[in-house]
Amino acid sequence: MKQCVHCIVSGHVQGVFYRAATEEQAGRLGLSGWIKNLPDGRVEVTACGTEPQLKQLQAWLWQGPTHAQVSEVACEEIAATDVGDDFEVRY
Repeated sequence: MKQCVHCIVSGHVQGVFYRAATEEQAGRLGLSGWIKNLPDGRVEVTACGTEPQLKQLQAWLWQGPTHAQVSEVACEEIAATDVGDDFEVRY
């Protein structure tokens, strides 16, 4: 069954290829959704997939790419939303 989560990632997560690396990871996991930078330096993520896929993504969000320094990942389950079939970077 498809589930969706909305996450806000805090720390040094902009300017370190966090969005591109997360887009690649989500693609590998078969998730749909999007990721974008927020004006305050955080990153916003909405992802939809199975519970095991989403748990793997949430673990990845804590890690991020090499130069990221994640201080917090706050996720909440949201109602299934129509995000299309792909995972994309939004600007």
